Amino acid sequence: MIKERREIELQLEKNKHAIVDLQNIVKESVRRRQLIIDKHGRWIEEEKEKFGVSGGQYDFASMNISKMQKDAKDDKEKVTKMSKHVDERAMTLLEQKRAMYKQLLTKQKKVLKDKANIERVVAEWDKKKQEALRIAWQRVNKSFGEIFSTLLHNANAKLTSLNGHYDADRAPKDLVLTGLEIKVQFGSLWKETLDELSGGQRSLAGLSLVLALLQYSPAPLYILDEVDAALDMSHTQNIGLVIRKSFRNAQFIIVSLKDGMFSNANVLFTTKFVNGISTVSRAENLPSKKK
Repeated sequence: MIKERREIELQLEKNKHAIVDLQNIVKESVRRRQLIIDKHGRWIEEEKEKFGVSGGQYDFASMNISKMQKDAKDDKEKVTKMSKHVDERAMTLLEQKRAMYKQLLTKQKKVLKDKANIERVVAEWDKKKQEALRIAWQRVNKSFGEIFSTLLHNANAKLTSLNGHYDADRAPKDLVLTGLEIKVQFGSLWKETLDELSGGQRSLAGLSLVLALLQYSPAPLYILDEVDAALDMSHTQNIGLVIRKSFRNAQFIIVSLKDGMFSNANVLFTTKFVNGISTVSRAENLPSKKK
């Protein structure tokens, strides 16, 4: 009885060790399984439908392991032979090129984004430019017509695009590209070109446009040199009136030889040649007392 009991105890001890070994094997298997899942979880998820399929690529029971080992050995030998003729740095260079390619893609995205921002800003400024041109055109065009009508009675003038477009409320879209031209009207007839005007009429049209531009963008001082040279007395008088009434906050220095301009001046500087010497005299002229 003692002997049999001893044998049973030994057997129990062996079983305990066996159980511990099995538990360790299970723990190791679980650990390895988790490592495989962590490393190849995505691949396992994609391929698990094929696991256990008879005749499938994962049916290892039906595979010729010896042949597969031989093929693997042959492939390894082929790789070894090929490596003698292949630059091993190629893979390193490939990775470098891939990294450069990714960097270029990142830079390209940034450049495209900057391009889009620049195009947006250009479009905004182009819109503002068109609006500024429209306002300038309207104001200059209005002043141009009013001044020309004052200088030359029963006449009118306007600025229109070269394609003939005219709209009092809207400037032509191609204003910058086509430019503007002067159109003059006498009575009810619009002249086709300025060649149909006399020299004096062309001078008045040009001077009217200059004065209209000065009204839009004023300056404190202007110098005019014989702008009335080709005009008669009445037109010269009209020029003086326009300057005196429309440019009250500016100073004009005008060189003229005609009384029509003198009568509208505040101060006259006259030059005379006396005994071979040029003399300059100053005289105040108060236009406020004139009608």
